[in-house]
Amino acid sequence: MMRFAIKRLLLAVPTLLAMLTVVFILVRLVPGDPAAVMLGDQASAEALAALRIQLGLDQPVLQQYLTFLGNILTGDFGVSMSTGRSVLHEVAQVLPWTLQLTAAAILIGSIFGLPLGVWAALRRNAWPDYLGRLLSLTGLSFPAFVSAILMLLVFAIQLNWFPVISSTNADDWGSQLRNLALPAFNLGLIMMAYVMRVTRSSMLGVMGEDYIRTARAKGIRPMRLILRHGLRNALIPIVTVVGLYFGTLIGNSVLTEIVFNRPGLGKLILGALNVRDYTLLQGLMIVFASCVIVVNLLTDLIYGLVDPRVKYQ
Repeated sequence: MMRFAIKRLLLAVPTLLAMLTVVFILVRLVPGDPAAVMLGDQASAEALAALRIQLGLDQPVLQQYLTFLGNILTGDFGVSMSTGRSVLHEVAQVLPWTLQLTAAAILIGSIFGLPLGVWAALRRNAWPDYLGRLLSLTGLSFPAFVSAILMLLVFAIQLNWFPVISSTNADDWGSQLRNLALPAFNLGLIMMAYVMRVTRSSMLGVMGEDYIRTARAKGIRPMRLILRHGLRNALIPIVTVVGLYFGTLIGNSVLTEIVFNRPGLGKLILGALNVRDYTLLQGLMIVFASCVIVVNLLTDLIYGLVDPRVKYQ
């Protein structure tokens, strides 16, 4: 298992370098002069030249790229042009809130999606199956910001069960969970739809295998047959979906944080876009992409735990 983990870590290195290269290129493909955007149209030529030197824009592109890689690999993400504080400091202030929301959504989606998907597969073409398909289709049809607005109108404004604006100053766990509930359920329902659909399809394929019929003929108890022989062998596609959807979930969390006025990377990105803070935007893009790479790496490692055969491939 250790050799398998080291192999996957080594494979993540070129992915990380490719991601940093893409971020470097994308930031420099943005139309306009960053110095002119930051200082405005009325800035003098001397001020523009001084800012370009400060940003390193006067150097050749290759030198800029090498400097960029060196700074990132040593943990120097630069300084925010709008606040004057370190980009890492700005990100560290809000990243826990986004990770908390994303983790809660994955937990909700998995807790409800797995059993509903298994139930739908075992009762194929019966009412549980039709109900599962309807729930899955509903979850996949609504964009995150639309379902967030609907939940806000119904559960926060009409029923007054949850706060309209999420607060981060809650002193007790009960208040924190109450503030987290609506945003987490909004993303969790979308996650549940994906998990439920993939679980159903994977279980249908596994339950038709010969070894399942053999185990059933041997008199193995139904619950053990479903969990140990069925669900365990169906987990690879499910783990894949959870890992791949993590990036989409972070993207949807941006919209959810804005709708619920919740602190996180979403509001930080919106603020950086409004003031054209290129340094902060660059750092946020790297953080987003790094989170996706780390989750994909963890997904590969979980493959080895779920199916030992993966470790020898």
